This record gives sequence, structure tokens and C-alpha cells, in this order.
Amino acid sequence: MPSPHDPTSDAAPDLAPLRFGTAGVRAPLGDGPARMNEGTVALVATAVARHLREQEPPGSTVIVGGDARHGSARFVEVAAAVVAAAGFVVVVPPGPVPTPVVAAAVRSHGAAAGLMVTASHNPAGDNGIKVYGRGGAQIVPPTDAHIEAHLVAAAREGVTVPAASERNDDETAPRGGTAVNHGRGEVRVDPALVDDYVADVVARIPAPARPPRVALTPVHGVGGEVCRRVLAGIGVRDVVMVAEQAEPDPDFPTVDSPNPERAQTTGRLLALAAEIEADVAIALDPDADRCAVGVAGPDGRWRMLDGDETGAVLADHLLRAPLPGAGVGEDFPVVASTIVSSRLPSLIVPARGGRHVETLTGFKWLVRAGRPLRYAYEEAIGHCVLPEVVADKDGISAAALWCAMAGADGPTVGERIDALGREFGVHVRRNETLPLAAGADPAVALARAAALLGGAGGGGARPAVHPLDGTAGLRVDVDGARAVIRPSGTEPLLKTYVEAWTPPAPSPADRAGAEHRLAGLADQVADAIAGRAR
Repeated sequence: MPSPHDPTSDAAPDLAPLRFGTAGVRAPLGDGPARMNEGTVALVATAVARHLREQEPPGSTVIVGGDARHGSARFVEVAAAVVAAAGFVVVVPPGPVPTPVVAAAVRSHGAAAGLMVTASHNPAGDNGIKVYGRGGAQIVPPTDAHIEAHLVAAAREGVTVPAASERNDDETAPRGGTAVNHGRGEVRVDPALVDDYVADVVARIPAPARPPRVALTPVHGVGGEVCRRVLAGIGVRDVVMVAEQAEPDPDFPTVDSPNPERAQTTGRLLALAAEIEADVAIALDPDADRCAVGVAGPDGRWRMLDGDETGAVLADHLLRAPLPGAGVGEDFPVVASTIVSSRLPSLIVPARGGRHVETLTGFKWLVRAGRPLRYAYEEAIGHCVLPEVVADKDGISAAALWCAMAGADGPTVGERIDALGREFGVHVRRNETLPLAAGADPAVALARAAALLGGAGGGGARPAVHPLDGTAGLRVDVDGARAVIRPSGTEPLLKTYVEAWTPPAPSPADRAGAEHRLAGLADQVADAIAGRAR
């Protein structure tokens, strides 16, 4: 029988319940109200279901899926049963899936919402739930506040965790259990969710004239085989995966962190790319909604591009060579990036006949930047290249587009980057995370940094310091460089994004000057955050 669970009863008094962050919740696995467990999953699902009952007709569809992390299979079962019990038709895949598959299914099925159990590239001990609204975009205010209010109420009342279903051979049963029917609701397994996603992506990405040889790692996540299928669909069949990282493994045993932005995480990928003489190196994060790409330099050495380099190349490519059905001929296609991304798209996009929009961080804002949306990206290796299929970041479709571009008749990736530097100036960046003292208030640290930076002259021009619009943080401008400082939403630290640039057609001296300005502003920002006056 299902057992009642009060997630506040066995928790330490100083543990607050889970709170909604960026379009959902994410936390370490464990007991208590501030951890991911069956009880907190039931709470989140109850809150979402209550919100939907206020907004949507009974019998509406909700997509629920999960990746291969610890606990994900059971959490999918719990969430699906709770939402179905509220009178909704819940559609689940037959096993673990990449996040973009769920986001795409919300749109293609005309679903009222989607729940994806994942902690993306967090450590192995974490899990979470991402919530999508109609159309497959991440939820935004006031929806998140409404759901959180229901979550608080449900926590106060207590919830019932559905019992684990016994396995059977019924093809219509959820993974790990029987089909359930709660009143007007039910849970249905749709084995075609992945097939539909693959077909939709393949139909929109052109086949390259010269299919590249690809080195690929899913970093122990769920994106490897789906990405291979998509690449094969556009004619890219010479794909070699990092063997030790090819199969899903929730412990991520070969990496310190499953985040492909980390150099150690992509070390095996770059070694494989060099060994097989690949044309392209691709790393997906564990739920495959992010994509990092690597390239070989003129000396044959491989390196990973940062998100801004990849974003600039893709923005330029998609404006010059729009994908089929991407609104060719529409006036001023939109390319969106965030307040912490490079300024380079603001130069490229107007020059290519588009409209550049800068948003707050997060794809819930990027995909709402304007219409017709051609492309959106964030510096943290997130790319939305098919907004009509996935209204969120999608590492698999981004990987396919990159391979299509790399295998087209045209300049190499290195030549594209060099050409953008000649036309718009070379942009150099330094992004760092700076910890605060234990118990420090990020708002106080920001105010102190603003005062120190605004009063810093050092014999030169005083920086211009402005608060960010719509979010906590600072923008610092000096001649030829800028910095953005933002607090973390979960930890006592400040994130800094510093960039400097050259004029077009830069000389070696121009490049050296940009590096000097970058280092100087980065040091100035770090000193201000540490409370050191200059």
C-alpha cells in the first residue's frame, strides 16, 4: 500500500524545503525536505498537478521522462503516478531519455506541461526536476511562483508517495511497472518519443557534402546513441565514441565533473580526436541538452571552443545559410544571447541582416527573445538551433548542425573564427567563479565591489559601474573591455565574466593590448570582490 510521507517530519529543523530555481528544483539525493527523494518528488509533482488543474482541462497531456541518474527511474514513476491521479494523461518513454526529447514531445504532443527528471551536469549525487509549459519552453514567472505556493501548501498537508509498481511484460506499462489509471487520468508509454525527436531533427538539418569524421562523448550520459542516430540520419556515420564514457553510468567514474566546460572532462575526447584524426570533436553533457565542440589548430593540437566562440560561429552560419523552413526571407530574424555572453553577436547579427536581443541568463528567457527566432545561445555551451522543434537548449541538434557546417563546402571552423576576428575584432574572455567568506551576503559583497570599482582610478579612467536590469549584479565598462558580476543562486560566491576586444583587422599589438586589458580588469574585479581597494 502507498505510505504517507511528510517531508518535514524527519528533517533537521534548519533544513528548508526545496525551492524552485531555474524552471524547477535540483538538490542532492537524501532524506529530508531539502533533498531529492520520493517524497519531495511527490511534492513537486503534486504542486505541478494542482497548478495545471487550475489552468488546463481534465484529461490534458503531460510528458514525464528522466535520464539515467541515481533515482531517476523511480522518480519518473512517482511523478507520473501523481500527475495521472490528478486527472491528466501522462505520456512517458520506455526508458531513460535526453532532456531535449521531453522538451520536443511537449510541443509535438500539444501537451500542457512536461517534467524531466535530471540534474544535468551536476555531481553524481544530485538529481532534480525541470518543468516545461505549453510549447515546450521552461516555465517563467508567475508560473514558477504559483507552483511553489502549491508546493509549500502540499508540504504542510503531507503527500502520499505512490507504491512502486511490479514489473510485467505489458508493452503499455510504464518502465518498471504496470499501466496505472487514477480516475480520469492514466499513464501511457510511448516508445516512439525518441523516434519522433530523431525524425524531426533529421528533417531540418542538411546533409553535409563531405560527412566529417566525429569523435563523440556523452560523458556517461544518455545522449550517445540518440546523437549517433541523428548524425547517421544526416549522413554522418563515421562516429567514434570515447569507449569508457559511451554507456550511461550515474557515477560518472572517469571524470571529476560531468560538465564538458571542464578541461578534465573532455581530456579523453580530445585524445581520441587526435588518435583517429577526427574532423570534429563533440561532448554532450549527461542529459544531452548542452554541447561543447573541439577543433584542431594549424599545429594539429586539439582544443575545446568555449560557448561564446561556438555561438559566434553558429550565429554567423545560421544567418548566412538558414536551415530549411527557418523563415527564409522574414525580416530581421532574431538571434539571442545573454547578459553574460560575449558582445560579439551584437556586432555580427546586425551585419548579417538580423536583430540581436540580449536577455537575462537562462533559456526560459532566450527562447522568448522575439520572433522569428533563428538561434539562441548562452556561454555555458547551451544552443537552441531548432526552436521550432525544441524550445530550449539542445545539445544533439546543435551537434548535428555543427557537423553539417563542418562538412559543407566552405571555410573550416578555424578560418571562420579568424574571419570573424578580422571583421569584428578579436574578443578574449576570462570567466571565473570567486568564492565569498562563509556566511557572507552576496548583496553586501556586490555593493562593496560596486563602491570599490566606481572609485578605482589607478591613474587611468574610472570604470563605469551600473546595476544589471532585471536581476542582481553589476556591469563594469572601461575602454575596450567590460565585466559582468552576478551572484550564484545557490552558493556563497560571485560569478565574473570579463571580456576585452581589439579593433577590426587587429595587429599583434592590438591583440596584446586586449589581453592586457582583460587581465587588468579581471584583477580589478577580483580585488573589489575580495574587498581590496586599489
